[in-house]
Amino acid sequence: MNFGVLGSGIIGLTTALELQKHYPNAQVSIIADNFNEDTTSYVAAGIFRPSTSFMGPTVDITQKWITDAFNYWDEIRRSKEAPLAGVCQLSGYIFSSISPKITRNHFIEKLLPIYRQATEEELKLCHGDWKYGSFFTTCLTESRLFLPYATKKFLEAGGKVVRQHVHSFSDLNEKFDVVVNCTGLGARELCNDQQLVPIRGQVFKVRAPWIKTAFYGDYDTYIIPGFETVTLGGCRQFDSYNMNLCKYDSMAIKERCYEMLPSLKRAEVVRECVGLRPHRAIVRVEGEKIKRADGSILKVVHNYGHGGYGVTTAPGTSQHAVQIVRDMITSNSKL
Repeated sequence: MNFGVLGSGIIGLTTALELQKHYPNAQVSIIADNFNEDTTSYVAAGIFRPSTSFMGPTVDITQKWITDAFNYWDEIRRSKEAPLAGVCQLSGYIFSSISPKITRNHFIEKLLPIYRQATEEELKLCHGDWKYGSFFTTCLTESRLFLPYATKKFLEAGGKVVRQHVHSFSDLNEKFDVVVNCTGLGARELCNDQQLVPIRGQVFKVRAPWIKTAFYGDYDTYIIPGFETVTLGGCRQFDSYNMNLCKYDSMAIKERCYEMLPSLKRAEVVRECVGLRPHRAIVRVEGEKIKRADGSILKVVHNYGHGGYGVTTAPGTSQHAVQIVRDMITSNSKL
């Protein structure tokens, strides 16, 4: 067997590792033009907290993706590999002064080890007129550590990395049994998928080792501690391709985060980052047979459109994508 994986972000890497797990004798190649710090995944805070708006083709499939993903991250967290992989346990609060529904999450309330209503005393932990809140314990995956860790595992298992920008499936010269498309926002051009749109995000990475707990507030405000830095955010600008830092977004993020936790004012800013989240109303994980320019048929499994929840859900959708790969191969062998 010979498999190609397009894209080297967290979706591509977890998919490639799943293929190696199920097909240990197969050749798996990752084909991409951006790696590690040049991927959108690298900017992500990496906390396991999928949005209630995250959606696959059905509610049951979406829940399975999320459940499988959490079990994947939690298994790494409990292993001796956890520090190398950049996976740890993290607790946090979701506060709102608008509605109690904002602090609830039907996908993870029964999945996480702890998810409960915040007490009146806890609502006073942060500055602000917080009326509603939840406390939860979850996993955090530091992409800065996980991406090189996963790449090393992939290469040690015999994987191959090819640096190439793929404009069209016809650009693939090698003969693959199946190609898995994990190109994120690149799928808009590659698949001519107009349902795929960027949601621009901007964050600060600051040095604040005294922050050990995550905090979410209204207006997409979040403070998420990582292994070395704390991520301060954020913004969600639909259909924006702007990769430049915006001083107005910077000011708004600082104002909201500093208001919640005034001690952050003395935190050293390490860097500011901008990323374009590849958003699709329904995340695309499905098989397709594509006719190429030379008339040949290429079996493709798509795995993209996760928006801001790629790190959260990557293992779940990757396991589903590999199941579709197996189904395509099995159906082919029966013909």
